[in-house]
Amino acid sequence: MSAIDVSGLDFAYTGGPPVLRGLDLSIPDGARCLLVGANGSGKTTLLSIVAGRHMCADASVRVLGRPAFSDTSLVHDVSFIGGQFPLDVDLTVAEILTRRPDADPARANELVRVLDIDRRWRMCRVSDGQRRRVQLLLGLLWPVRVLLLDEVTTDLDVIARGDLLAFLRAQNTTILYATHILEGLEDWATHLAYLADGKIAVMSPLDALEEYRALKTQRTTTPLLRLVDGWLRRDRRR
Repeated sequence: MSAIDVSGLDFAYTGGPPVLRGLDLSIPDGARCLLVGANGSGKTTLLSIVAGRHMCADASVRVLGRPAFSDTSLVHDVSFIGGQFPLDVDLTVAEILTRRPDADPARANELVRVLDIDRRWRMCRVSDGQRRRVQLLLGLLWPVRVLLLDEVTTDLDVIARGDLLAFLRAQNTTILYATHILEGLEDWATHLAYLADGKIAVMSPLDALEEYRALKTQRTTTPLLRLVDGWLRRDRRR
């Protein structure tokens, strides 16, 4: 069963050129799929569409078998985390959490530990890295069936990133994760999707990619990074 099905998706912002053109993508249930591509290739746009943030035809984008845009019940099953997090009010993390009484306290405590968050942090004074941690905390407070992540580890240090990935791996969740930081993801990701020219050029289980297996056989230090770097350089030359 596929958790995410995109079929023949065309999308352009008002007055702009096409961003996605006839895009097809199917993400199996339970997959941890990396979404990679050059800057400006449409990764954030695709994630936003799957999250139901842009109007699209019901048949073009379906999540958990339901239309991504028109089925509002998906808000309980899908979470999108990424972009700016402009919460800069003069409140502590602890005060923010008290305003979410329906969240599981045990899960909140685990996320606070995993993300190394101090509940005394005031949101009007935190650093970019601390702000990102709080964004992740609030976005992960409730378990969901589909998780969409857009460059969420950019501001995290190595320890926080590793602990977050371990937490996500233990969840019973389908994950589509757009990132350009690929080190250490070889044993985390199950699938790889490569977006280029408005379409998915590659979608495959990671270990089924011959180029990737060859790099591992050669004992390349960072085979996933080398693989994607090669694709990007090849397409740039074209």
